Amino acid sequence: MLFDQYLYFSSYSTTMVNAMRELARRVTADLNLGHDSLVVDIGSNDGYLLKHYLDAGVGVLGIDPAHNVATVAIEAGVPTVVAYFGALTARQVRASHGPADVIHANNVMAHVPDVNDFFAGLAVLLSDGGTIYVESPYLGRLVDDLEFDTIYHEHVYYYSLTAIDRIARRHGLCVADVEELPVHGGSLRYAIRRSDGGSAASVAVVRLMAAETAAGLHQIGYYRDFADNVARLRTQARSTLYALKSEGARIAAYGAAAKGTVLLNHFGVGADVIDFVVDRNPYKQGMFMPGVGIPIVDPAALTRQQPTHVLLLAWNLAKEIVGQQQDYLANGGRFVIPIPEIRVL
Repeated sequence: MLFDQYLYFSSYSTTMVNAMRELARRVTADLNLGHDSLVVDIGSNDGYLLKHYLDAGVGVLGIDPAHNVATVAIEAGVPTVVAYFGALTARQVRASHGPADVIHANNVMAHVPDVNDFFAGLAVLLSDGGTIYVESPYLGRLVDDLEFDTIYHEHVYYYSLTAIDRIARRHGLCVADVEELPVHGGSLRYAIRRSDGGSAASVAVVRLMAAETAAGLHQIGYYRDFADNVARLRTQARSTLYALKSEGARIAAYGAAAKGTVLLNHFGVGADVIDFVVDRNPYKQGMFMPGVGIPIVDPAALTRQQPTHVLLLAWNLAKEIVGQQQDYLANGGRFVIPIPEIRVL
């Protein structure tokens, strides 16, 4: 199965860890969670979220199908069930651990082929007064900001608020609140509860649903120009990068994630332009970017080799990465941001 082994470890992103620490703190306070509570994280990865609940004395359980990352979480003290989530797993977990007061599903919905089985599982596992927090990249931002590189084999669906609410209502759930987040190029965090619990949709939900209708998010016309706009971006990016190379620039790239693979292959930019790609994840170092054959090395290579420019493949973490690379910048290095338009910082 696709996610039995996984090379993405969430804890290597300082931005992500800090955001999850704040989320755990806020939810613990808002819902008055304690040692008798149960927080379940679906797609819990290496425990990057649940460890913060553990530190607050809250009961936790992770669910993740990837044996390698689950092992890291368990070794760190985060109890984790190695399984794909759906109605069957939910029944098994509820039988062994009881209902969940809080369920998190961060950046997992896009990976789920059977969304109805997934939401059926959420309904089974959730306690009567519980809350589900789902975070997912936002379809509206994907289209408006030309985030084509988030479209790849691991991602099955891309969601709007209206779509999430319709799926939830099929299973006795509803979106009670929504929050816009800057992560992953623009995401939404949905607070989902039982629809028979008397929770009215928040003002934020009503406003965003109305905005989606006005923009035509659920009409084909909204998407017609997307491919043409991406093609124009490709032309501009290639022109910029090849011009820099012809002027003697030495170019590296930052971020050996799937999105970077998509971007480089679609742009048609390989080892003739990019000398190497750096990534903090040691499990990726020593490998090569698929399709373009560019070697992946440790970020320290930026200061050792001091390329003149770094193409920021992980553009969604630009603030974090630029902040970490002050020595590189101090020596005259420059970053190139590719999305939503090519620009040199």
